[in-house]
Amino acid sequence: MDPPNAVKLIVGLGNPGREYRETRHNVGFMVVDEIARRHNLHWRTDSDLSYAKNFGGPEFFVVKPETFMNRSGFAVSRFADYHHIERADLLVVVDEVDLPLGRMRARQRGSAGTHNGLKSVVEQLGTSEFPRLRLGIGRGDSQRDLADYVLSRFEPGDVPVLEEFITRAADAAEMFAADGIDKVMNTYNPGAADPD
Repeated sequence: MDPPNAVKLIVGLGNPGREYRETRHNVGFMVVDEIARRHNLHWRTDSDLSYAKNFGGPEFFVVKPETFMNRSGFAVSRFADYHHIERADLLVVVDEVDLPLGRMRARQRGSAGTHNGLKSVVEQLGTSEFPRLRLGIGRGDSQRDLADYVLSRFEPGDVPVLEEFITRAADAAEMFAADGIDKVMNTYNPGAADPD
């Protein structure tokens, strides 16, 4: 069972810069931006990342690495270590091509798979024993280069699904901050009961 009073860290992965802002690879950024908006949090910049803190009910940080995706782990590791965040209290929110748009999957731990941002986090933390929330973006056309696909913007027809998806993902991340990863998995994973 997760300790309810530990300070949590919610990290959204993405690429910095205006040209990447609304791309599929940046859904992690979209989720932490939504959480910051809900709580009226103010972003601060600290060398290789942006962060904000919610001080009450529950207490948590949201973080966006400002390095490119494949170097995300340096910022995450430094911030987590500086603030003495236990690995079980760190949630990484990341895009997932092997899930369709609108589906998400929470895990207590696991491999990085093919995701370069998650690989970097695992490498720099020295462990894969931390929670993650994978957000489905699909694979697109099988004839299209996958790297090109994830760095492209969502189609206009995807926007209503995306908006609802980011809302649910932010709800799940906030649930992690309040109640831990077990409750998120039981509530939001495929096959779990639909959340109220």
